[in-house]
Amino acid sequence: MRSGVLLLGATTIALVASGAANAADLEPEVKLPPAVWDWSGGYIGGHVGGGYGRTSFSNPYGPSIYGDVVDTPVFLAGGQLGYNWQKSSWVFGVELDASGVVSDGTNTCLAASGFVVSANCTAGPNVFATGTGRIGYAFGALGRTLAYLKGGVAWQNNQGDVVNNNELMGRWPQEKTHFDYGRVGAIIGLGVEQALTPAWSVKAEYNYLHFAGPSVATPPTVQDPPLAIVPANTTSLSSNYHIGKIGLNYHFGAEPWTAKWSDAPLYAKAPAGAPPIAYSAGWSFEGGSRLWLSRGRFQWDDSVTPYFGIEDPDVLFSRLTYRGLDGLSGELFGRVDSPWGVFLKANIGLGRFDKGYLNNQDWGIPGIPGYLSYINNASGQGNGRFTYYTADVGYEFLRGANYKVGGFIGWTYYEQSSDSIGCTQIANPFYTCPARPGTVVGSQNTQWNAPRVGLSAETMLTDRWRLNTDVAYLPWTDFKGRDNHLLRHGTTFFDQRGDGGGGVQIEGVLSYFITKNFSVGVGGRYWAMWTKKDSEVTCTVCDGARNSAMTQSAKYSMERWGTFFQASYRFD
Repeated sequence: MRSGVLLLGATTIALVASGAANAADLEPEVKLPPAVWDWSGGYIGGHVGGGYGRTSFSNPYGPSIYGDVVDTPVFLAGGQLGYNWQKSSWVFGVELDASGVVSDGTNTCLAASGFVVSANCTAGPNVFATGTGRIGYAFGALGRTLAYLKGGVAWQNNQGDVVNNNELMGRWPQEKTHFDYGRVGAIIGLGVEQALTPAWSVKAEYNYLHFAGPSVATPPTVQDPPLAIVPANTTSLSSNYHIGKIGLNYHFGAEPWTAKWSDAPLYAKAPAGAPPIAYSAGWSFEGGSRLWLSRGRFQWDDSVTPYFGIEDPDVLFSRLTYRGLDGLSGELFGRVDSPWGVFLKANIGLGRFDKGYLNNQDWGIPGIPGYLSYINNASGQGNGRFTYYTADVGYEFLRGANYKVGGFIGWTYYEQSSDSIGCTQIANPFYTCPARPGTVVGSQNTQWNAPRVGLSAETMLTDRWRLNTDVAYLPWTDFKGRDNHLLRHGTTFFDQRGDGGGGVQIEGVLSYFITKNFSVGVGGRYWAMWTKKDSEVTCTVCDGARNSAMTQSAKYSMERWGTFFQASYRFD
């Protein structure tokens, strides 16, 4: 598999070298008329987007051993309304937008001691609203490309729970608190908007949102040893989000069904050897290779239900979190466009990693003395591998000389496996992990399948610079995996199954055409998937022969994100 990654990397480098060698063959750039487009006026539109956030919980009991930060994948969709004023090439504007949000995030919190039962914190927004001012500069062919900065106020509705994990094997009443609040914060962002026709424009935008949260109640919990009640307290929340969007705007005062500018044909045809100022009206294919530098995360939550008489899937018996899984992958990608607006696109990749950490946490298990309130075994990661693909079919509902905007449906697959090496207890001195340094103590394999539905936009910002963006929502996921615990008596393994849930996949790439057909680019990508809370895990040969098979409720989630570099060639 390592040789496959190197081969794809060599392919990318070779394409870059060959394209650079042909750059000198370019003829002088095509001269375009002076800027004539005016961005002034009102507009209304819609957007889809995605990204991730982090909600932090302060710990009232002291410095945390682990956790207190909830990673929250986000998919959003909504609308915007705005107005622009233009003076020379400078554009000033105001904009209001609102989005409905699908999110999912959970992590350990309030873990200040191995002698106190810590909590499971969940958090996630369901609404965003912003009011911003923006300043931009119009450039490019006829001034129809607008680069801008924005900033202003934001509002979110955030909701979640603070739930005590397994307390004394279910022998103690479980406590939880719920929060659901609105909060005003701040937003800053930047973006690029491209006028497609006199009535329509498309934009790609990045936003950073920050909210200082309120104080919310924490439930009373259990200390052992010595057995005692730790009274209720409060925790302060704060949230940050990184969001990418694709937006489509209709500008008032223009005929909405006009498909082209009065000064240009629907599909311009460039002279032989000229830079790529237009797309072909017929068949076209573009393919290439990428190197993706990424970081991964996988989390498995093992609920106490139904064996401890507790019906809340947020109450955990165990949690395994694989994080910092830094890897390098190589991939091939391609896209076919037809004369009728139908397109096909796909990518396939494979990668490796030998970095990362596993935190294997347990709550309320029998030990010496009494019950062990909280333990946390830390291990390294090695022999990591991951493979993936996406495949989509779509239709371009907006299409012209230098842009494509279309919707698509498709499928995605992601598989990952790694070994856990060594074991160190970082929370409870009454538990010692029986493993020598360098020993393989376990392994985990995960496989994800999911349908995709999304929006794809591609536009030439200038005669050489191109921007591509994709946002996909995963309405349902199918997960299966296997965890092997190698330190237990007998052969212990866990078969994992999950479905439902959801996910988000978003990417953007900025490319530069070195020749008419050859380009290089740099981009970013974020993927997240999760199952519903009442998924299953079946433990086989648990605690020797006493429990040959035991099924519990579980929840699974993954993330992988990073930067990629690509080289591609287009055939028209």
